[in-house]
Amino acid sequence: MANDWKKCIEEGRAALGIEFGSTRIKAVLADEKNVPIASGAHDWENRFEGGIWTYTLEDIREGLQDCYAKLAADVKEKYGVPLKKLGAVGISGMMHGYMAFDKAGNLLAPFRTWRNNIAEKAADELTEILGYHIPARWSAAHLYQALEAGEAHVKNIDFLATLAVYVHYLLTGKKVVGVGEASGMFPIDTKTRDFDEALLQKFDKAVEKYKLPYKFKDILPQVLVAGDDAGCLTEEGARLLDPTGVLQAGAPCCPPEGDAGTGMVATNSVKKRTGNVSAGTSVFAMIVLEKELSKVYPEIDLVTTPVGDLVGMVHCNNCTSDLNAWVNLFGEFAQLAGADIPKSKLYELLYTASLEGDKDCGGLLAYNCVSGENITQIDAGRPLFVRTPENKFSLANFMRAHLYSAFGALKAGCDIMLKTEKVKLDSITGHGGIFKTEKVAQSYLAAAIDAPVTVMKTAGEGGAWGIAVLANYRVQKKAGETLEEYLDKKVFAGQEGATLAPDAQDVEGFERFAARYGKALPVVRKAVECID
Repeated sequence: MANDWKKCIEEGRAALGIEFGSTRIKAVLADEKNVPIASGAHDWENRFEGGIWTYTLEDIREGLQDCYAKLAADVKEKYGVPLKKLGAVGISGMMHGYMAFDKAGNLLAPFRTWRNNIAEKAADELTEILGYHIPARWSAAHLYQALEAGEAHVKNIDFLATLAVYVHYLLTGKKVVGVGEASGMFPIDTKTRDFDEALLQKFDKAVEKYKLPYKFKDILPQVLVAGDDAGCLTEEGARLLDPTGVLQAGAPCCPPEGDAGTGMVATNSVKKRTGNVSAGTSVFAMIVLEKELSKVYPEIDLVTTPVGDLVGMVHCNNCTSDLNAWVNLFGEFAQLAGADIPKSKLYELLYTASLEGDKDCGGLLAYNCVSGENITQIDAGRPLFVRTPENKFSLANFMRAHLYSAFGALKAGCDIMLKTEKVKLDSITGHGGIFKTEKVAQSYLAAAIDAPVTVMKTAGEGGAWGIAVLANYRVQKKAGETLEEYLDKKVFAGQEGATLAPDAQDVEGFERFAARYGKALPVVRKAVECID
């Protein structure tokens, strides 16, 4: 295979996918069969400056170049050839946020990432105006907030972008956006696969008093769907990626997408009645809907797949951070006792021990709120562990309670779709570090949502691989071939995955835990109020 991959690289047939995550920029090179053949990564951290979570333009450019340089070095080391030409390119990034530029291309205000909650009041007002749930993370909410705050830069905006849109523009000169990423900027009309025209008019009417020199749509990127022509890598873009001058211009590019869309692609979850759960520092569930929900729910964001089908998204700020802190504590004790246990083994031991616990965690309760949680109306981080003297306090129940807690807020949001709205779900795929210990978190998620959960044995390279697949789809797509057909036949055919159906007793136990979890949420809110 190595010789085949070398030839693929030499002949310029490999697809490059780059994803800008919150803490890591990752590049993946995939062959024409979508097999990852090389990778590179750059670690970065957001800055908290002037009350804003942000990255600078220098952070973005330097991170992009370092990530690509490491990919090119990996290619050279593995195959002994330089990376001169690419078959296709795709850019992805963490969704939402606000990057406002003037006509000269100057950034008018610090990049506001999805992590900022400064637009919450504006988002609530917009939700009321539009009759459509607008989360505080969305670009529209940030623009509306800037208007209401009287920020002078707003009148000078010529182009509003997300991170993925901006990087794509640097590489191609095209102001375009994939529909999935666009759905985190402003609502999408799933019939036209474009920004909702009626809601755009409502937005413009609501901001008439500010006398802006543009309509909202004038400053938004053009919406494209997966497979569309999103331009080519320009000479300037090639030099930005590779300042050494080796990389040639001309590679076709797919529409830039968000990490939610690439996660759907990477888990083959773009068909209706399928979904995926991505679990890490935060956790979100995406379920592709057959029809619109009956009303607006603040717990559910409506976004789309990379082809524009409606998706119900439950996004929770907290998942594994508190769990990791407890594992680290046990690791400290192990060291104190003279036991040198590798971190991966420690996770495996503790997670597996939880399987011996009571189905409802013996009455123990854990809240993993390291930061605030919109789904459960927790305003700030106050992780808690609570029990009564009568509860069964054992290691197994303790670990099980914390693993249940990792999906606690997620279940509250998913229950709205699955129980209240009767959304049909045939399958859901779990991905993320919490699923590495075989069957444990997978079985608990299945119990939480009462649906089969699949974990792929070959997890690919996550979102960077997902956008590389979309780049390949851009150049390989046959007439009439849908994205879901392409994924089924060209990407996931023959791939192995382990599927667990929900255990009835686990489901019942999680329901009892969830009832106590919901009833005691005022305790967490009181902790926010009383503990500085």
